[in-house]
Amino acid sequence: MSAEAWPKIAVVGAGAVGGYFGGMLARAGAPVVFIGRPPFVHAVKQDGMLLDTVQFKEKVKTEASTELSAARDAEIVLFCVKTTDTAATARELAPLLAKNPIVVSMQNGVDNAEQIRAASGLHALAAAVYVAASVPAPGTVKHVGRGDLVVGPKSVATERVAALFERAGVQCKISDHLATELWTKLVWNCGLNAISALGKATYGDIIANEDARQLVEGAVFEVIFVAKAAGVHLPLFEDPKAAMTGAYKVAESMAATRSSTAQDMMRGKKTEIDSLNGFIVRKGRELHVPTPINHALFTLVKLAEVAR
Repeated sequence: MSAEAWPKIAVVGAGAVGGYFGGMLARAGAPVVFIGRPPFVHAVKQDGMLLDTVQFKEKVKTEASTELSAARDAEIVLFCVKTTDTAATARELAPLLAKNPIVVSMQNGVDNAEQIRAASGLHALAAAVYVAASVPAPGTVKHVGRGDLVVGPKSVATERVAALFERAGVQCKISDHLATELWTKLVWNCGLNAISALGKATYGDIIANEDARQLVEGAVFEVIFVAKAAGVHLPLFEDPKAAMTGAYKVAESMAATRSSTAQDMMRGKKTEIDSLNGFIVRKGRELHVPTPINHALFTLVKLAEVAR
């Protein structure tokens, strides 16, 4: 594939996830435009975007804009906005894009691709994203762990997306069981995110505290029960004890990291708790599965948002 064959790529929602994966594509030579908030755009236009990763630290020159219209004619869109903005952003974005664009939802939760399609008619692909990253300063992405993703099922579109990321040095697996991947990630998000936010705690703080670990496990098991009732098979959790041991090992590798929910609360931003523990509460109610721990975590985060 020649350098000229790169498609135009737009990153809609230039936070930690969009910044890392879009930055990797830009670093590889892809024409990427980031759409984000004024501090990010100003920093990138002035000095480029700083990718501070576990493998390298490098400034990447790329385009950035505060206007969604900058995504005009994009063939590939990394859709990274907060889940609360999914429908509105999708509707505004749809008329701007090239014919038959590939829109990749790289958001938390399990139903964003469906929301994008319902709101805009865009055929969106879902991706399970695994990366520990933050934005410590405008235009800077700090990467401390992983940095891979899963798309699916196998199709021309998913093969193209995987090839683009692999070319940029990003591992991208194609799975015919993407719902399992998305729900598996949701299990960990529901178990850790709200606790990290409410306790102002890192993952290391959580796993070092026996009471916190019990709370994580209670929330996790509720999600597993809801998934089972929804007909979603989670093979990783056939042995819950082994699954929790594995999860804590992953958390140890990112011990200094706070969850995205915690980062949002620290910055006074609205969280995505409705798409995490809140989703499980709603789904559990629909399927008649009790979710008291997830309900408590969801409610406390919502109260904390109002109290700010």
